[in-house]
Amino acid sequence: MAILKASEIRELSAEEMKGKIAELKRELMKEGVNKSTGGAPSNPGKISEIKRTIARILTIMNEKEAQAKNA
Repeated sequence: MAILKASEIRELSAEEMKGKIAELKRELMKEGVNKSTGGAPSNPGKISEIKRTIARILTIMNEKEAQAKNA
């Protein structure tokens, strides 16, 4: 999966964001298993980039929730 930029994430609906998080978590799990079994990573920075993207999505979701409460 391609890494998403914040501007791309902001255009997604809440359901799409949840779907992306689930997809990224599956990918992260797959990469973690590959790493723990001693396999060579296809891209060494991929795990941290996936984690960063998940955090980015969660942050934007929380921002949107906070705006909805204040509005």
